[in-house]
Amino acid sequence: MLTMYEHIPIRGITILLLTNNLFNIGLSQNLQTVNILFINDRTNEVAEETLNVALNYIRRNPRVGLMIDGLYSVKIGGDDASAILETLCANYNASIRNNKPPHLVIDTTINGVASEAVKSFTAALALPTVSASYGQNGDIRQWRNLDGEQQKYLIQISPPADLIPEIVRSIVVAQNITNAGIMFDDTFVMDHKYKSLLQNIPTRHIIAAIDDTTSIKLHLTRFRDVDIVNFFVLGKLSIIKSVLDHANSNKLFGRKYAWHVITQDKGSLKCGCSNATILFVKPEPDAGSREKLSNLRTTYGLTSTPELKAAFYFDFYYRSLLAIRSMMNSGEWPTNVTYTTCDEYNEESPLPRRNVDLRRYLKDIIESPSYAPFLIDTNGHSYEEFTMRLEKVTVLNSQSVSAENVGSWKASLNSPIVVKDAANMTHFSAVTVYRVVTVLQNPFMIQVDDEDGKGVKFKGYCIDLIEEIRKLIGFEYEIYIAPDNNFGNMDENGQWNGMVKELVEKRADIALGSLSVMAERENVVDFTVPYYDLVGITILMKKPQTPTSLFKFLTVLENDVWMCILGAYFFTSFLMWIFDRWSPYSYQNNRNKYKDDEEKREFNLKECLWFCMTSLTPQGGGEAPKNLSGRLVAATWWLFGFIIIASYTANLAAFLTVSRLDTPVESLDDLSKQYKIQYAPLNGSSAMTYFQRMADIETRFYEIWKDMSLNDSLSEVERAKLAVWDYPVSDKYTKMWQAMKEAKLPNTLEEAIERVQSSKSSSEGFAYLGDATDIRYQVMIDCHLQMVGDEFSRKPYAIAVQQGSPLKDQFNNAILLLLNKRKLEKLKETWWNLNPERIQCEKQDNQSDGISIHNIGGVFIVIFVGIGLACFTLAFEYWWYKYKKSSKVANTLNPKQMAMNRGGEFTYPVVPTLNATSGMRSRNIIQGFRRSVGQSSPKQK
Repeated sequence: MLTMYEHIPIRGITILLLTNNLFNIGLSQNLQTVNILFINDRTNEVAEETLNVALNYIRRNPRVGLMIDGLYSVKIGGDDASAILETLCANYNASIRNNKPPHLVIDTTINGVASEAVKSFTAALALPTVSASYGQNGDIRQWRNLDGEQQKYLIQISPPADLIPEIVRSIVVAQNITNAGIMFDDTFVMDHKYKSLLQNIPTRHIIAAIDDTTSIKLHLTRFRDVDIVNFFVLGKLSIIKSVLDHANSNKLFGRKYAWHVITQDKGSLKCGCSNATILFVKPEPDAGSREKLSNLRTTYGLTSTPELKAAFYFDFYYRSLLAIRSMMNSGEWPTNVTYTTCDEYNEESPLPRRNVDLRRYLKDIIESPSYAPFLIDTNGHSYEEFTMRLEKVTVLNSQSVSAENVGSWKASLNSPIVVKDAANMTHFSAVTVYRVVTVLQNPFMIQVDDEDGKGVKFKGYCIDLIEEIRKLIGFEYEIYIAPDNNFGNMDENGQWNGMVKELVEKRADIALGSLSVMAERENVVDFTVPYYDLVGITILMKKPQTPTSLFKFLTVLENDVWMCILGAYFFTSFLMWIFDRWSPYSYQNNRNKYKDDEEKREFNLKECLWFCMTSLTPQGGGEAPKNLSGRLVAATWWLFGFIIIASYTANLAAFLTVSRLDTPVESLDDLSKQYKIQYAPLNGSSAMTYFQRMADIETRFYEIWKDMSLNDSLSEVERAKLAVWDYPVSDKYTKMWQAMKEAKLPNTLEEAIERVQSSKSSSEGFAYLGDATDIRYQVMIDCHLQMVGDEFSRKPYAIAVQQGSPLKDQFNNAILLLLNKRKLEKLKETWWNLNPERIQCEKQDNQSDGISIHNIGGVFIVIFVGIGLACFTLAFEYWWYKYKKSSKVANTLNPKQMAMNRGGEFTYPVVPTLNATSGMRSRNIIQGFRRSVGQSSPKQK
């Protein structure tokens, strides 16, 4: 038979226990003898070492009133539950055979199969058990459905390493962290934390175990690839130093990153960091427990590390044994306890265990803790309430230059962080920096050179939009252009390109630009509420250029006609002059006949030219010739002029109007029905996808109709219903798609614009089909382009984020708020109506407008030329008059001068000879002239 000492693997404890028992028997009769079954995990060396300290403490302090008589220690491990149960049963059966059945089972297994096997063993045999296994409520499966009596003696108290990870949740909530990369070493167990740690918190996170140096590099690379910037490291100080050193070599420190290191160890933080600010979290014993902890360390050898863990196990053992002692002293412990061996156990007849309320006595223990007090509640909610100290550590050139106490955290499942200064935590936290992928497109996203010339920056509608959102949410961002500068389309293999690909592969957090909301895109990314109205596809064409001319009124008639009119004018004027000169009935040949008429007009050549010219005007030609032949010529000229003026007026109006009616294409249907203008969208654009899919749908409809029409299984009646002469399904888009492929789709917007601008005219060349915003902007900056037709296939613009990203809800709230404040309308006004690139184009003539100055301005030129010519003529007349007057004065001598000649003889001035027709008037003139010089007539002489 095995003795109880053969089952104690703790070196030296046998002699100590034997000596202790003999000594206590001699000194006191009040000692309570307790038997223990100690079950420990092979890897949990601190628990075994601390048990030795606890037993030594009890032995050396008789006042405790305990004597450990039977101690059976079992080390288990591995995943073989049958072997574990056999080991447990062998030790348990041995204790019964030795008449030393355990009053208490102390379980310090960690988790996994070994822990579950122990729980199954103790629950089946109804053994009072205190366990320090890891797990919250429901995590220990074998104790998940305990009844009321079982919960009284099957007790689990979570160890510190099971609570410390909960501080990650508290930090995330306090700092509103949206992403977290959590690494831990073997001093922590996180198997049951993967789902519960950040449950119901909108934080994208990854939890990864640190196995070796290689795993540290892999984890940091993985976090960086998915844009995680908040790091949490749980482990020993040596492991933490290794992680920080790797982070420093990868340049993962700065405003963009936040580092939180959490440990059970005591001591200072060390790392080879060049410049880092780190939140260092470490345990701190309660002020009232430090003296006892120091005494245990120096007197009883409680030197196991980490200190928090060793102190927990000490209090765990000590409080559990005191609870058994209290029950025995109060008579609550059953005296007739029956123990069933493993061989006698029958699963169908569970063992009853009543009135063993170990939990209540454990809760009522009043004993100063060695580190922190215990909270005893239900399983999963019982733990040690220790305190964690939060320090902001600044490291420069591998040296810690400061360690500022910023707050504390009381160990609990839902305990908040208590901070001394909220500003410290705010300044410490990583600035949230989102990666924004975009596509260059005016005026939404414009790339310009930085002021210092060393880089580039962005401006535009979308930049102003993200800035307004940033003010509401609070984040920073960095923008980069999509590698292929595409918005995102799916190929035949289901692969994406452009901005959508960057989101799908998690290289970007936000896709910002004039990105249309499409059904296939919504399958792989999330869209916010639209920030821009519905935008469709429309047509960009070259604006028709109406030819203008200041003397366009002269082009109404051909040059030959003008020459003929001019010839007729001179011929008629000359003919009228001849008729008036030779007709005996004209005024100049019958002056006496018409001497009493008020209108006396002599039609010399000058008057004839003037008459014919003024006859073509509304003013009229004035007095007509007196002779009948001259009047016939005038009447003929009037009829000719009336016809010419009427024809000219009618043709002038029509000529100025016809040029403005040339609009060959006004809609997509017009474009599809003509052949002179080529048209196409951008290659790979959403417009191309639209036309391609519409053509495919028409093809599929045709195949369906053809299959129905040629189906031999149809009856004659059904087939007759499908018999039509005309094709019932439109093939409009099929023909358009074929025309687009023949026209060759442009690859860039610049290429498309160039093809439109190089068109011969608006009725021959190239038309571009694209987003209305692109076309509207091009029309705004180029007066030679025009947008034709209404928009079709309209879709809204929205911001895209990764699928499942919490940014969707945040951006939705921000955009709706901006809509309510009318901020988005102001952005439209800024980047469209008030855009500095906007050009004020000349108003294009249309049917409702009047005749422009460009076509009728020559008339004003004629007026100014005529006025100028008249002014010149006036000056000439004035000069001629003065010149002639001075000549007459010089030639007119006084009488004395005229009476003397060179020889002294008197002479008469020379008088011009008058013709016979002058009559009395000529004689009167001569007589008057003679009287003026003081000379009598020859008759008087």
